[in-house]
This record gives sequence, structure tokens and C-alpha cells, in this order.
Amino acid sequence: MRGLFWIVALCGLAVAVALGARYNDGYVLVVFPPWRAEVSLNLFIIALLTLFFVLYAGTRALAVTFGLPKRVREYRAQRQRESAGLVFQDAVRLLFEGRFGQALKKATEAHGAGTAPGLSALIAARAAQRMREPEKQQYWLEHAKTDDPRTEAATLMLDAEMANEARRFDEALAALEKLQGKQGRHIAALRLELRARQGVGDWDGVLKLARQLVKRDALPVEVVSEIRTQAHLGNIAKRVADQGKLTTYLRTVPEDERGRRVVLAAARALVALGAEAEAQKLIESVLDAVKNEEWQPELVAIYGRLTNNEQTARIAKAEGWLRQHPDDARLLKALGRMCIRQRLWGKAQSYLEASLSVAPSQQGHLELARLFDQLDRAEEANKHYRASALLDAR
Repeated sequence: MRGLFWIVALCGLAVAVALGARYNDGYVLVVFPPWRAEVSLNLFIIALLTLFFVLYAGTRALAVTFGLPKRVREYRAQRQRESAGLVFQDAVRLLFEGRFGQALKKATEAHGAGTAPGLSALIAARAAQRMREPEKQQYWLEHAKTDDPRTEAATLMLDAEMANEARRFDEALAALEKLQGKQGRHIAALRLELRARQGVGDWDGVLKLARQLVKRDALPVEVVSEIRTQAHLGNIAKRVADQGKLTTYLRTVPEDERGRRVVLAAARALVALGAEAEAQKLIESVLDAVKNEEWQPELVAIYGRLTNNEQTARIAKAEGWLRQHPDDARLLKALGRMCIRQRLWGKAQSYLEASLSVAPSQQGHLELARLFDQLDRAEEANKHYRASALLDAR
């Protein structure tokens, strides 16, 4: 429709020009002594327009002719850029395909052609790292840092990631510290730092980072729980030789981070340090608060081995737990041990036999055998010694 409109418009213009020329009686007088020429105005206009178009065409032809070498150079440069761009794309594709040798070769070509030199160097560095060629890796990392200032953050991130993979955690932390000084820390950087601090055993730093990542919803709940557990276990292990530091640290652990393994490790550490009163308080506070599905029989076993002077109170406490967990063999065995210390022979025998009826164990038979030895019931003691030996043989 648009083309038809232009055709009609041009036809109308031609008709108008023809009519105007028909009724135009003007002329142009050209005097150049001793010559004199008189031509019609219509012919003069046509000649003038023809001269203009001839001059314009000649000028354009000369410009095209003399500008041809430049256009050829620009065309070749454009072709080279396009070719280098394809080489760069090949380098990226080959890197993700896992063909690291070819990726390194293509990235080197792209870098030599000047195509995204910083990114090309980063691709080459990653490919060299995957090929376990540290010298080339470092060479390309240095190029990535100097060739393009815009890739500085990406270079530091890649440097930290590769240092983590090589278990050079101190170097990873150094790179991340530089990144923080320039651009701050985003979620990916926090994850890298978390891995590095786990590697160097900075468990306080791990806990701090894990809590930050939880606020940003950057890690699954199960992963965060395991990270916190490992951090608390590491901190307990660091303080296992100092009762004061250990008890102080345990008071700072939030309730929602006192998982089964953390409490068990803490109780064992306190018992090993001779802090049985602290261990007793910890175990009682945990077992009094847990639900049935969170019951921890391992803590009950430790509770039954405590030897301080609060046996009667502990027996009463354990008998309260027994009403909620009547079929817990470890709880029954712990009660038997505590009753033996208090010389409650009948109750001790009853609890130990009940424990064996629920779940036969070597320790249960040994405790009952020792009880019968103290009561001078040698035949029954030997029976349980033999039963203990048979379980050990299995």
C-alpha cells in the first residue's frame, strides 16, 4: 500500500512538472562577449539538474574509489573480530564440555586476538587448573588481573574457588578479603569463605557465616544444621583440655543449635575433664526437655556412669524418665549401675535383668555378674560372665 502511494505521488509530480513546463515561456540570456546565447528556461533547468547529478555521481565515484583501501581494511578487521568472537565462544563451550585442553587453546587464540582479554584469560586459567598445570594457571590469572580492570572481581572469585579446591584455604581467604575491600561480599563469596574457614578450622567464623547465610536463605536447612554441628564439635574439641573455656563456650551455644551430637560430645568432654556436676546439669536439662522421638539413650549411658555424690538424686531423676521410657535398655542399665553404687542390691538386680530382657548386651551381663560376685552368688555370676563372653565372641 505504501509503495502504491509513492507511485501515485510521483506520477502526480510528473504531470505537474509537464504542465508547468508547457505554460512556461521564460528564457535565459547568457552573454559572454563577443558571444550571446538565448535558451528556454525549461532547457536551462534540465541542463542545470543534469550537471548537478553528473557532478554528484562523479564525486561519489571518486570518494568510493579513494576510500576503497580503508573499507577493505575495515572489512578485514570486522571479519577478524567475528572470527575471534567465534573462537571465544568455542572456548566457553569447550570449557563447559570438559574438553579443557582445547578450551585452553581456543582461549589463548581469543586472548591473542584481543577478544575480551580478561574473560579469555579467566577461561584459560580455569582450563589450566582442570588440567593440573599450576604454572599456566597462575600465568593466566595474572593476565586476567592486568588485562581488563572490569574482571578484577571475577578474577578474585575464581582465584578463591580454585584455592579452595586445591585446599589452599589461607590463599582463598586472602583473595576474598581483597574482594571484600573492593566490592563487598555477596552470597557466592560468603559460601566460598565458609568453605575456606571450615578448611582452616576457624569454627567461630564458620558459625558467623552460617548464620548470615541462613538470614539470606542461601543454604538448605539440613546443610546449615550439619555445618553448625561440625562447628560446635570443632569448638568443643579445641576446648577439651580447659574446663573453664569449655563450660563458658557451652553456655553460649543457642538452644536450637544443641543437637544430639553436640550435646553428646559436650557431655563426654565434661566427664573426661572431671566436671561431672556440669555434665549432670547438661544431661538433665537436655533429657528433661526432649520429646519421645528426640530421646537420647547415649546421654543416659553417660549419666549412669557418673560417680559424684548425688547418686540418690540421680536415681530419682532417672526413675522419672523411666516412666516415660519403660523399654529403654540403656536407661534400665544406668539405673542398675547407680543402684549398685548405693548398695541397693535388689533394685540393681531388677533393673539389670529388665535391661537384658529388653536388649541383651555384654555390659549388661558384666554388671549383673559383678553384682552377684558382691553378693557371693558365684554360680549366677559365672552364668552371666559366660553370657557376656558369648556376646563378645559374636
